[in-house]
Amino acid sequence: MQALFLIFIVVPIVEMLVLFEVSDHIGGLYTVGLVVLTAAIGIQVLKQQGLSTLTRAQKRLESGELPAQEILEGLFLAVGGAFLLTPGFITDTAGFIFLIGPTRKLLVAWLIRSGKFTFITRGSSGNTFTASGFSHSNRQQDDVYEGEYSTEKPENSRLKEPEDD
Repeated sequence: MQALFLIFIVVPIVEMLVLFEVSDHIGGLYTVGLVVLTAAIGIQVLKQQGLSTLTRAQKRLESGELPAQEILEGLFLAVGGAFLLTPGFITDTAGFIFLIGPTRKLLVAWLIRSGKFTFITRGSSGNTFTASGFSHSNRQQDDVYEGEYSTEKPENSRLKEPEDD
């Protein structure tokens, strides 16, 4: 609840105060121009970084892996793009931090190391399966459930086959 208050009430108020201060120093039209310029530059960076991340994700998919790192980076790119489209210098700064490759990769690595995200890799018959998801603090690491399934229908099935008309 406090995070939502911060995001929807405090951040816009601080953004407006910063915009007013900047416009007092350089003028209103120059301030609007800077906001539009940062959005335009951000869109170009977003295109370039998005294509780079997409290319790396395709390479991982072709090698039989789930591109979990790239999915997280894509999430940061989407948030960074939204920040850049939001008028203001604070959100633009956060957006550029999310868009610039090295800082984005550091943030993703920190997120993974913090334990908020886990990566699980299992091998079977030479195939690599990779999955990612949020870990829960009350869940132990050794809680692994394995099983098998079959798509074959048992012989004594009570299910009726759909009839062809």
